[in-house]
Amino acid sequence: MRILVPIKRVPDYQVKIKIRPDNAGVVVDGIKWIVNPFDEIAVEEAIRLKEQGKASEVVVVSVGPAEVVTQLRYVMAMGADSAILVRYYGEIDSDLAASV
Repeated sequence: MRILVPIKRVPDYQVKIKIRPDNAGVVVDGIKWIVNPFDEIAVEEAIRLKEQGKASEVVVVSVGPAEVVTQLRYVMAMGADSAILVRYYGEIDSDLAASV
């Protein structure tokens, strides 16, 4: 059995973020990005299941710009077997992410 774990990159919670002047999001210039901590827990659990022999492979997937490769490499270093990046450079709302 393969386990597919979706991950999302989010701004580092230890870094103070700034709201854009139009209040339509955050200023992303110079922000440090990390794997969503809850997604990281899901990856850890998938790796545990693989180590217990209940799964044969852990695959992580993320949607976003090419820079998401950094977060994908991080979870592969944790023990994931492979990673898939669906490149998308626009704003991603929840409906779009759910339909991917």
